[in-house]
Amino acid sequence: MATAGKVIKCKAAVAWEAGKPLSMEEVEVAPPQAMEVRVKILFTSLCHTDVYFWEAKGQTPMFPRIFGHEAGGIVESVGEGVTELAPGDHVLPVFTGECKECPHCKSAESNMCDLLRINTDRGVMIGDGKSRFSIDGKPIYHFVGTSTFSEYTVMHVGCVAKINPEAPLDKVCVLSCGISTGLGASINVAKPPKGSTVAIFGLGAVGLAVSALIPLLIVLQLQSACATGLHLFTPSCLYDSGCRRCKDCRCIKDHWC
Repeated sequence: MATAGKVIKCKAAVAWEAGKPLSMEEVEVAPPQAMEVRVKILFTSLCHTDVYFWEAKGQTPMFPRIFGHEAGGIVESVGEGVTELAPGDHVLPVFTGECKECPHCKSAESNMCDLLRINTDRGVMIGDGKSRFSIDGKPIYHFVGTSTFSEYTVMHVGCVAKINPEAPLDKVCVLSCGISTGLGASINVAKPPKGSTVAIFGLGAVGLAVSALIPLLIVLQLQSACATGLHLFTPSCLYDSGCRRCKDCRCIKDHWC
C-alpha cells in the first residue's frame, strides 16, 4: 500500500484523563517495526474492561491513552520479520497474544504467554519500549497492545489473528473478547458434561457466547424480569437476527429473542 513505511495521520478517541470524556483527535501512527503489524480498524466494540481502566479506580493511571481491544480490521502494512500476515488480510486483535514458543503457548492448559500475556500497565510496544501513537510529538499510550479506538493501530504480530475475509467484520469483531471469553470459560474451565442443565447469570456478550454452546439452557437474568424478560431457548435462535418467537425458542413476557 502507498502508506507503507510512512506515518499515517488519522482520527482516534483519546482519553486524556481518568473518567473524563474521550476526545476525538488527529493522531500520528508510526509504521510497524520488527514483528509488528499496522491495521486499519473498520469496526470496534466497547467492552466493560475499557470502561474499567478508563475510570482508573484502583489501578495505576496511565494517560493520555487510546483504549479499545474488541475489533476487526484489515492489515495495512507489516514490519520486518512478519511472514504469516500480509497487507489486505482481514484480522482480529488479540489482547492475550501468543509468541508460539514459550512453555505456556506450547501447553494445552494455558495461553498466558510469557511475552505477550495481557499487561494493563504497559502502554508501549514490547520491541523498543516506545509508543506508535503521538500528537504533536507527544506520545499517546497504548492499551493492552491493541488500542482499537483509532482508525489505525499497531500491534505485535502475536496479537493479531487472521480470519476468513468472507466473515463480516462488523459482527465477528466481538470474537476479540466477549465471545471468546464465554466460549473459553465453557470449553476449558466449566466443561459441562452432555445433558447438563446450566444457569447463566447475565446475557451480555459473554453470557450469550456460553449459551450458544449449550443445547438446552435455563438462562436467568439478574435484572428485572419485567424490564428484560426471561428466556428459555436453544442456540439456533441466536443466529437469526430477525427472530420473533421462532419455533426454536419460547419467550416469556412476550420478549423477543
